[in-house]
Amino acid sequence: MFMHQKNIIKAGTSIDKASKALIMLHGRGATAQDILSLSSYLNVEGFALLAPQATNHTWYPYSFLAPVEQNEPWLTSAVDVVGSIVSDLEAQGIASENIYFLGFSQGACLTLEVAARNAKRYGGLVAFTGGLIGNTLEAGRYPGDFAGTPVFLGTSDPDVHVPVERVHASAEQLRAMNADVTERVYKGMGHTISEDEIREVNRLIFHQTNTVKS
Repeated sequence: MFMHQKNIIKAGTSIDKASKALIMLHGRGATAQDILSLSSYLNVEGFALLAPQATNHTWYPYSFLAPVEQNEPWLTSAVDVVGSIVSDLEAQGIASENIYFLGFSQGACLTLEVAARNAKRYGGLVAFTGGLIGNTLEAGRYPGDFAGTPVFLGTSDPDVHVPVERVHASAEQLRAMNADVTERVYKGMGHTISEDEIREVNRLIFHQTNTVKS
């Protein structure tokens, strides 16, 4: 059976010295280094940064709007890899409320799916152009409570890969799970990350201080 290798690129502050951590998930065809380079624009000084590399540069083979079964076993393996990173961080003393997620495109979809399947209070979620995974959204797959976790969803209207309707539906699902969701839709932005989105996530998500253990 296919399984993603647990290949994690680390940057920022070492986990033993950081009190906060950011898991960064790259898009289809990209690399862990690509998404890590975004950290230079974020207010994450003092954070441990962890970016897993998808085997063959893709987390799952088909569109995120395909039936979930079509993207198996790649999707479950991807969810498990990210979940194991969270478990490792918690075992090393970083509580879930100090663990943050960020992804772009396919990585944004995986970010939302992992967090929603394992909902609890996290530091924050950032999804640049992504939505929950599946041909339909099944609330039964997401039984948890985000307990006020701040979430940012940013996307273009239109976007070639991610229909804005799925972004809205994902936001509603997360709100139903007690996430504090901010949506930003940019007309004709294209499949990219804008400066305005960076400003918004720094304001809404990455504004915390005291990121180094005393």
